Amino acid sequence: MAKFASGLDFHRDESAGPLPCTSIAAAGAMILTVATIRRLILTAALLGLLLVSFGQRAQAQFPDVIVFSAGSLREALADANNIFLFENGSGAVMTYGASAALAKQIESGAAADVFISDDIGSMDYLAERKLIMLDTRDKFLRNKLVLIAPAGSNVALTTGPNFPLAQALGAGRLAMADPAAAAAGKYGKAALESLGVWGSVADKVASAPDERAALALVSRGEAPLGIVYETDAAVDKNVKIVAAFPEGSHPPIVYSVAILANSTNGVSSIYVQYLLSPKATGFFEKRGFEAY
Repeated sequence: MAKFASGLDFHRDESAGPLPCTSIAAAGAMILTVATIRRLILTAALLGLLLVSFGQRAQAQFPDVIVFSAGSLREALADANNIFLFENGSGAVMTYGASAALAKQIESGAAADVFISDDIGSMDYLAERKLIMLDTRDKFLRNKLVLIAPAGSNVALTTGPNFPLAQALGAGRLAMADPAAAAAGKYGKAALESLGVWGSVADKVASAPDERAALALVSRGEAPLGIVYETDAAVDKNVKIVAAFPEGSHPPIVYSVAILANSTNGVSSIYVQYLLSPKATGFFEKRGFEAY
């Protein structure tokens, strides 16, 4: 009986003569195959350990960016952030809300790296208190203000001087963000004042914490009309746009971004540059925003 390495035994009839060369070659190929498989398994294991080690180092080297953002950007930023994570290995941890409320949280010491505001006044508020890096501040998006109704509503209105908003509301309420607390509410009140109808509807307003809460009131049929951003209306199939407010009837709706003064995250500048780049602009335009 001939014995080979790796414990392989080949039984043969000794009277059959010498072992053919082809049999020796086949046995050698089997030994080579076993050895190759063992090497591949060892190589794969080592590669796995290296990848885990690299991933841990990359995570430590490229921490997530903590972002405080106006709520109206929720869907667009979710899209943009997915690509940023894929390309940079660093994600964005988001906190959404009314810009004025977020600015107050930052002033109170909330940990964050980047602030995105739909209200120039809120960004100015932080700048005056030296809470942003002034050289990183930039404007990058625009939005529009619209009047909405439930999708099944038959109301028809054209916004203009003294338009019959109070009559259209009847006994119902006008859903809008609180003018004293949210940018969308400030823009809404300014538009109604400039068109001469605020006085007739002020006591009919159902104030909400922000524009998304106002959107929900109309979406659920709890208010016959509401004022929100155009991009907000686009994310809810249960509402429809009745009319847009003339852009000159309210201050321009401009979104700005800045890195916070206390941020030590080196990825923050990469993230802001990405948001301002054409690569990210497409995600915002897809959701109805206009590049600044």
